[in-house]
Amino acid sequence: MELKFNTLDVFTAKRFGGNPLAVVHDADALSTEQMQTITREFNLSETIFVMKPRDPGNTARVRIFFPGGEMPFAGHPTLGCAILLAEMKNKPGCSFETEIRLEEEAGLVPVKVTRIGDIPHGIFKAPVVPQKVADGPLKADIAAALGISPAEISFDDHAPILLVGGPCFFFVPVASRQILEKTWPREPAWSGLMAALGKYDARVDAAYVYTRGGQGKDAAFRSRMYAPGGGIPEDPATGSATALLARQILIADKLADGTHRFVIEQGYEMKRPSDLVLEADVAQGDLTQVRVGGQAVRVSAGVITL
Repeated sequence: MELKFNTLDVFTAKRFGGNPLAVVHDADALSTEQMQTITREFNLSETIFVMKPRDPGNTARVRIFFPGGEMPFAGHPTLGCAILLAEMKNKPGCSFETEIRLEEEAGLVPVKVTRIGDIPHGIFKAPVVPQKVADGPLKADIAAALGISPAEISFDDHAPILLVGGPCFFFVPVASRQILEKTWPREPAWSGLMAALGKYDARVDAAYVYTRGGQGKDAAFRSRMYAPGGGIPEDPATGSATALLARQILIADKLADGTHRFVIEQGYEMKRPSDLVLEADVAQGDLTQVRVGGQAVRVSAGVITL
């Protein structure tokens, strides 16, 4: 059996930046075990497998894997796959606007893809509106797990929080970019922190650490994401966590009703700069819809032989 694949860099307009992604086409005949094996072979943070849709009105059914297992939803595979499928449907060099509808394990994810000029841009609606699970544990435990001091955690009204919206992430605000730069998972405190958080939700194995501001003039936040237990020491761009961040911003910054837009930088410290756009719709003081967008560029193409 031979299967075509592409790799892309996602949440960037430049090759060798952003978050690498592998897209495997015509994967209907693959077993779960084969998908997991191929994912480990690519050894990227995530690989997405494209199959025929269950509903012919949709574009494709997809399954998303990371080195440690399957994910019901993930942002950069969703965005990169949708941009690739949109480009494959349209003539090279031509501008277009289209909707790619992906059937994911977490639900249907529509992605609006446009190309004006060379680099396409996509934006997807998160399949689940993020919700708060619990406040974070003691700052001393968080600080020990990240190699910083308790006094360096939190800014303004942003405090550690556990959020869910498909996947589950632990969010840790820190007071400055200088503090963000020196964070890193430290054992055995890291495993102890993840075990404590697992009492609230068994899916959590990652921490999203962030601060206000960034390198770009439009950047609202700078972030890093660690999931060493899932085979991802650090992720260059995490669309699903970015979607969940909308709930934290709503709580901490007390967003007014309307549509809010934020640019979030990630991956800069690991020299894979990524720029993610977060849009949050608020009505009657609550989130009603969350969208995440960005760009993607193709890097390679090939054939997998099984």
